[in-house]
Amino acid sequence: MQLMWMSGPTDSVKTVSITTHKVLVWVSMAAAGCVLLGILLHFIGFRIAIEVSPSFARSLGGVTTEAEQQRVEATYRERLDKLRESLNTTVQDIRQLEALKNRFMDIATPVNLREKMSKKDDSKGGPWVAPRLQTSDSQSLVQEMMATIDDFTQTQAAVKSLAQNWASQLTWLNGLPTGIPMGKDYRITSGFGIRNDPFTGQLAMHEGLDFVAEVGSPIVATAAGTVTRSEWDHAYGNVIEISHIEGFSTRYGHLSKRLVQVGQKIQRQETIGLLGNTGRSTGPHMHYEVMRFDRVINPTQMLPQTNLASQ
Repeated sequence: MQLMWMSGPTDSVKTVSITTHKVLVWVSMAAAGCVLLGILLHFIGFRIAIEVSPSFARSLGGVTTEAEQQRVEATYRERLDKLRESLNTTVQDIRQLEALKNRFMDIATPVNLREKMSKKDDSKGGPWVAPRLQTSDSQSLVQEMMATIDDFTQTQAAVKSLAQNWASQLTWLNGLPTGIPMGKDYRITSGFGIRNDPFTGQLAMHEGLDFVAEVGSPIVATAAGTVTRSEWDHAYGNVIEISHIEGFSTRYGHLSKRLVQVGQKIQRQETIGLLGNTGRSTGPHMHYEVMRFDRVINPTQMLPQTNLASQ
């Protein structure tokens, strides 16, 4: 294809040949120019957006300035510090609860068994050391996050171990005959030791405590255990015996009714019989004995002193 036109004072003829090759070259050059212009405008636009509105630039192309990255990191560090502070407060609360639990254990455990309780604690591996929750300037944010997660995991494991330890100690206490064998109001009319026998008037050893209450008052187990005796006895009348941990056993005599059978598992404060006046008895009461390794001991060494003193 040719284009012809006249120009100049001499009316000279000029021609331009338009070929397919030339058209393709012109189109390619125009397209390349458009692409370069677009890239230039895109670069200039993002530079302006980054300086004027970093959040807008981030939404367009995921681009952030160093200042914006520092602000984001500062926000996460602030949240991380709050998490550490909360975790540290939890650790301190657990320490206080541990100290309070130890005080209760010390009060609730009979004097002659406190050494044994201490040995049980030592066998657990010693005191619990709380995780160190400190911030290090030399660590990156990711490293600090991983360290905090590790501290949190250790704290969870420590809490689980403490819960298991406390549950084990509570089970141990529940198995010791430290409870009161009466479920209702009562009086103690005869203590442990030498007394005048109510039938013969002669000096005799009284190997338990006599709890006086109304006939039919509930008699409860002073600790968890297993019934080893539930029968009639000419001296004790209706009598029940329960074996417990650490070689302890308890005896409940003169009952009007027995509510448990030999071999039955009993929980602490579970009703096992009703108060009565059976066997060698001068009136309605319940005779209570505590033995350890078949040796009779004074029940007041096991029972809470405040409860006994108030009766």
